[in-house]
Amino acid sequence: MPGLDEFVFAPDQEPERVYLMGLGLPGVSGTKLEEQMAELAELAVTAGAEVVGSDVQHLERANPTTIFGKGKVDELKSLKGDLDFTTVITNDELAPRQQRNLEDAMNMKVLDRTELILDIFARHARSHEGRLQVEAAQLRHLLPRLAGGRNLSRLGGGIGTRGPGEQKLEVDRRRIRHRISQLKAEIAKLEKSRGLHRQARRRAEVPVVAVVGYTNSGKSTLMNALTGAGVLEADQLFATLDPTTRAVELPDGRRVLLTDTVGFIQKLPTDLVAAFRATLEEVTEADLILHVLDASHPAMRDHFDATNDVLDDLEAMDKPLVLAFNKCDLLDAGTVAMIRRRGDWSPYEEVVPISARTGLGLPGLLEAIERQTRLNLVELDLLVPYDHAGVESELRQHGRVLKLDYVEDGIRIAAEVPGNLAPRFAEFAKTPAG
Repeated sequence: MPGLDEFVFAPDQEPERVYLMGLGLPGVSGTKLEEQMAELAELAVTAGAEVVGSDVQHLERANPTTIFGKGKVDELKSLKGDLDFTTVITNDELAPRQQRNLEDAMNMKVLDRTELILDIFARHARSHEGRLQVEAAQLRHLLPRLAGGRNLSRLGGGIGTRGPGEQKLEVDRRRIRHRISQLKAEIAKLEKSRGLHRQARRRAEVPVVAVVGYTNSGKSTLMNALTGAGVLEADQLFATLDPTTRAVELPDGRRVLLTDTVGFIQKLPTDLVAAFRATLEEVTEADLILHVLDASHPAMRDHFDATNDVLDDLEAMDKPLVLAFNKCDLLDAGTVAMIRRRGDWSPYEEVVPISARTGLGLPGLLEAIERQTRLNLVELDLLVPYDHAGVESELRQHGRVLKLDYVEDGIRIAAEVPGNLAPRFAEFAKTPAG
């Protein structure tokens, strides 16, 4: 089986001309569907395509054979010559049989939203683990399509054929399953390594803040503004995939670690959630969730809900939560105040308007993070002998020194430290401060 180094993620020579199709079913509002189709267009452009047109068919239920009605399929086949497109991309996930039937009926490549997002991930994954995760997700998506008889080799190159799609397509199911097993083993080793890093952070008692949010909400810009992390910033979906962790100092002098995560999106493919679960474990292990929301986006509420849905799936909504309204420099103050007042932003304890680009509101955001990460702090009143003076620096590193007095018997220190760290100083404890 070819190794990972044989997978080439090269850009296409010319933009692939694509036509977008959506399905309007009962229960899905027109506004929501319009937003999803606009997002699908953004995804296609991010993948290097040229969108030549789009349409939505409203049905009572999806056609089990081709997802769309026969008349719409015939219309697309006719439009192919007029608009000169080579690929149809659907907003809804296709069953292998539906995908095969559409390709046979129209004699062109048909992709669904999942394959499009997988293709973008294949382009943007840079770390070894990220590329392994993408490959595993692509192979899992590809397997039932090969089993169903889909002949990808006749469809040419382009979107949906990067990564495993560029391997010899006559590879049988047994070899694909073998490769998936290899990938799972490699990813498991990397998970174990990341787990050790997390344990080291726990021993150091540095609070971890997971930065989450809808893709293109400004998470990378915020990371750079607060920490100088040097994360790629781009006005496109899924510009960065690989997590970045950097330290930042809070107003009270304590340090926290900010960890960026992959951006979320509406209808995020389950294959991707599964593949990137190891990365998303940074969210489940964090002490605080910092949700970055693009307050200037017309679909802000949908983005808010989509991100919370993923957090809920990860069982992370019971953690301390801070909501950052980003890009507020694009709005007037009255609009920002109205959004804060009229919206139901529960269960977020703090809502802070910011602009990661201009620095607006960042001091207030750090103060909110400080308040929420202090929830598990306890106050200590210590008398530390002079020959244990190193305790003071340890307290400053892991917590906050509130008061310091040099007395005859030693150093009297009032301090705040994380609750699980307090037993370490039990031998010096006098009475609880305050």
